[in-house]
Amino acid sequence: MTKHHSRRPLRAAAIIAIAAVATMGFTAAPAAAANDVLGPGSALYVDPHSTTLEAAAGLSGQARTDAQLLGSFPSATWLTKGTPAEAQAAAHEVTSAAAASGAVPTVVVYNLPYRDCAQYSAGGALDTAAYEAWVDGVAAGIGDAKAAIILEPDGLGIIPWHTDINGNLEWCQPADLDPATAASDRFEQVNHAVDVLTALPNTAVYLDGTHSGWLGVGDISQRLIAGGVEKADGFFLNASNYVQTERLAKYGTWVSDCINLSVNSWYEPSYCGSQYYPASPDDFSTWGKTDAQYAQAYIDTGLTPDPAAQAHFVIDTSRNGVGPWAAPAGWEGDAEVWCNPPDRGAGARPTTDTGNALIDAYLWIKVPGESDGQCYRGTGGPLDPVRGIEDPAAGQWFAQQARELIANAVPAFPATSCQVSYSATKALFGVFAAELRIKNTGTTPINGWTLKWNFAGSEKVVKLVGGKVTQAADAVTVKNSSLTAKIKAGASVPVAFVGSNAKQRVEPWLFTLNGRACASD
Repeated sequence: MTKHHSRRPLRAAAIIAIAAVATMGFTAAPAAAANDVLGPGSALYVDPHSTTLEAAAGLSGQARTDAQLLGSFPSATWLTKGTPAEAQAAAHEVTSAAAASGAVPTVVVYNLPYRDCAQYSAGGALDTAAYEAWVDGVAAGIGDAKAAIILEPDGLGIIPWHTDINGNLEWCQPADLDPATAASDRFEQVNHAVDVLTALPNTAVYLDGTHSGWLGVGDISQRLIAGGVEKADGFFLNASNYVQTERLAKYGTWVSDCINLSVNSWYEPSYCGSQYYPASPDDFSTWGKTDAQYAQAYIDTGLTPDPAAQAHFVIDTSRNGVGPWAAPAGWEGDAEVWCNPPDRGAGARPTTDTGNALIDAYLWIKVPGESDGQCYRGTGGPLDPVRGIEDPAAGQWFAQQARELIANAVPAFPATSCQVSYSATKALFGVFAAELRIKNTGTTPINGWTLKWNFAGSEKVVKLVGGKVTQAADAVTVKNSSLTAKIKAGASVPVAFVGSNAKQRVEPWLFTLNGRACASD
């Protein structure tokens, strides 16, 4: 479903000496990032029927608890295939459910022709016309709902038959595409998607900005401008990757500055400093040299940095808590460092409160715990030579990796402090009875609680004992009664109810107590 690798970075051209040029008449562009969808404090959508929680339903023990924990945080919904009508239905389903909960979903639009250059995540629409019709379907499905849209991961990082900023023809050269038009077709496709998705009243649209271990600032800035970033809210970084947030914050700021300088003055993307020059990419202590270069560029052009008017960005923090993985010394061949690397950790939890005027959100674009694919790392397979096992197929749940992401997370996850035991009778004419036992697995008493879960569809709580229940669509909220309010450490309290309209699964995939995920069995 997703691809998560980075290519060998292209070194940006060294800064070019520029003669003094008059700058009168250059003004800042209109605000690129309205930030009215992902403003500070905006609630991000947790899908109660996500693929993560679906995986949890088929697991047991620690693996089940891990999936439930990861599934309790907001992560993206990927739209990757289907007819325009199917894309419309899928987009409508997630955005309408998020709207009903008062939250903003993260929606990944991922269906470009020749996505991933027909490699690990091969697929996508057949041609430009098919892609544009598919995107139109996505837009129709979103309608007036709020959505943060991650537009085509790698869509600008990997472009068929593209010549980079240094004049080098890139590696993606499909034999059945016309070398003369393939790159321009990609920009046409992306621009169409930008146009239709930004025309919606409540979307924040972000284009592929790669990451600081990949393209130089000038190269990706040039591609973003050609892709229509000025019409969008900005760009996204680190999708499905592992680069540390502190590096991405600098890189993203430089990209935003490079776009601002290039669009609004005589400055050109090839002049822009980057992580490769004057900084050294492997020595973060040198990155201040590039900061200084941008400060000088603003003096030279007469422009002033303006976060309100510049392109904003979002960062994928789903797996970057401990940074990238490096292959062992002496490794020969492609180590596929992007593919299910061992001992990684989850990064910052999803939030719109970033403390940085240019960073709209930290998001979990990659669904943490889902496999990147079957990693052979230069061997014939089928085993992953680093892990000694056969990795699950792309998009399938990878319990071992999920455990690593939780165990090595930075910041650390709090320990799960509740467990819900759930049992229900077989439904008869849609009617069923259920019993829950809420156990305090923490070390301190719980004084007052709110338990929440979602049914699969049309189930309804008719009568409940042990608390006070409210229900909105499939979302159930139970507040303690006076008799069940206190749960001592290690103790449990019972709740029972009679339900109706059981047509699908009755057992919920996730319970939360006072906003935190519980283990369940």
